[in-house]
Formats: sequence, structure tokens, C-alpha cells
Amino acid sequence: MPGLRLYLAQRISAMVMTPLVLTHLGVMIYAIRGGLGTTEILSRTQGSLLWGSLYGLFVITVSIHAAIGLRVIAYEWFKLSGLLLNLFAILVGLGLLALGGQAVYTVVLA
Repeated sequence: MPGLRLYLAQRISAMVMTPLVLTHLGVMIYAIRGGLGTTEILSRTQGSLLWGSLYGLFVITVSIHAAIGLRVIAYEWFKLSGLLLNLFAILVGLGLLALGGQAVYTVVLA
């Protein structure tokens, strides 16, 4: 049963990430083609609840998706299993969540 839950969590996170990735790429292409530099882009994201929410959700879904994917790789390549495998996946997920959360905080709130 845990395998099914992880499978579903990874597929659902991919479905949530898809429009977020497309939005991110579209906005970046629009901004760069419009001649905006990093200073102008960051000035537009400061204090924005919308961008903070979108990128916060993006960080959460990427953390879940990547941790599950790397868990599968660790199982297949390195033969990790049981508690060690789960601990690895949890640490990867938390690490990505911390790094992404710091980036969102810096871009939107700092």
C-alpha cells in the first residue's frame, strides 16, 4: 500500500507542477523578451501574495515529486531499503523544501 500512495503522490504532484512550470516559463520568456532585468523582475515580485503562493506551491510539489523519484533511484541503483530508504527520501524532500522556501522568501518577502 505505501507503494501505491507514493505512486499517486508523485503523479498528483506532477499534475500540479505542470501548469506552474508552464506559467514560470511563460513569465520568464515574456520578461526577458520585454527587456526586463533581474532588478525589475524582483521589484515586481516583492510583497506579491500571488507570486509567493504560486512559487510556494511549486516548491512544495517539486520537493514531493523529486524526493519520491530519488527514492526510486536510490532503491534501484544503491539497493537502499526499509528505514534507510525512507530516511533518505525524507531528508531529500526536507532539504529541497528548505532551499526552495528560502528562495521564495528571498524573492517575495525579503
